[in-house]
Amino acid sequence: MRNSVFLFFCSIFLLIANSAFSQATINKDTVILLNGDEVICSVIDTTDGVTSIKNPKNPRKNIIIENDRIFSIKNEKGESIMYVYDTVIGNEFTVDEMRYFIYGEKDADKNFKANGCLALGAAVGILSGLSGSFLCPIPPFAFTVLSGLPKIKIKHETVTNLDWLTHEPYLMGYERVARKKRKIKSLIGGGAGLLIGLGTFGVLQSSGNATW
Repeated sequence: MRNSVFLFFCSIFLLIANSAFSQATINKDTVILLNGDEVICSVIDTTDGVTSIKNPKNPRKNIIIENDRIFSIKNEKGESIMYVYDTVIGNEFTVDEMRYFIYGEKDADKNFKANGCLALGAAVGILSGLSGSFLCPIPPFAFTVLSGLPKIKIKHETVTNLDWLTHEPYLMGYERVARKKRKIKSLIGGGAGLLIGLGTFGVLQSSGNATW
């Protein structure tokens, strides 16, 4: 009798656990944004120009995303394209071109490091800070602006599929994110270097080894 009761409750527990697991795994959608980001979530609605989704970090809350920021929504049933090719509203790429553009954004976001800009920005910041001038923030800021200008050299090891390099939209998407990362790394390096330089200048000044 006890074994039967035990088996009964075990069966109930397994059914509940399986149901919970099923609910957690079904209806999972991937929202692909035009900036290359992907959001794994449950889509609630896509009407009235916006898409409502369950917050992946807090299912009790919803997130609203404008449909013009979304390329597509994918799930086990397939892919629904939200992007619309329309030059009137500024969507210059066709659907296929936009897909390659997003591929470029994703590869650059994942693989482009811009560590050189971080190091150079830090060096510029340190040298500027050591001057002790009230104009010392200008060189790091100028370097940050200029860091996005040089041509982006795409290394093959940072590309998921080398055939994509033959598509201009892919190159444009890669370069857009790569230039942005260059500026961010330059800003971080320049800011940190400036603080280090100013701190060093202050120490030297207090010890009598620096003059205005």
